[in-house]
Amino acid sequence: MKKTFLTLAIALCFGFAGSAGAATNKAEYKADKDRVQADYKAATAKCGPLKGNAKDICKAEAKGSHEVAEAELEAKHEPSPRHDAKVKTERAEADYSVAKQKCEDLKGNAKDVCKKDAKVAYTAAKGDAKATKVADEKGANSAKALGAAKDAGEDKGDAQYSAAKERCDAMSGPAKDNCLNDAKKKFGKM
Repeated sequence: MKKTFLTLAIALCFGFAGSAGAATNKAEYKADKDRVQADYKAATAKCGPLKGNAKDICKAEAKGSHEVAEAELEAKHEPSPRHDAKVKTERAEADYSVAKQKCEDLKGNAKDVCKKDAKVAYTAAKGDAKATKVADEKGANSAKALGAAKDAGEDKGDAQYSAAKERCDAMSGPAKDNCLNDAKKKFGKM
């Protein structure tokens, strides 16, 4: 009887210790979430006095940082390949949003090339995030992981080809034709 009582007392102590740890984690999570929100409000407040595209860039940077911070918080709170991929994806989307806004300051073909280059970086980062997630979940040598890596490589190549074609548009005549042919050869589009 004494052993049963002692065992029950120990089990209850561990049970209370576990719930105290969970409460601490919830409080810590809430504090971190509040900090992320406060950082976002402060960053957007800095954009207030800016004008034109500088303001748009500032807002895109603030929003992107906020989205990344939230994804990082989730990854810290519940570590998983899915949350790690979400962090990488949010970072890629934030970088892409800011890059597109920065392109708005350019004109003509330079603006188009800038946007295509931003799309290349975005496509590569997003594809890499997906491939890493699948590799972490299924194993690096699994068929799904290898397929995801292949798809990411193809998407990146297509985006790079599109950017290369856009660069050729600034040219004319035989120079443009040579540029397009070189791009087709380089990216296997012949």
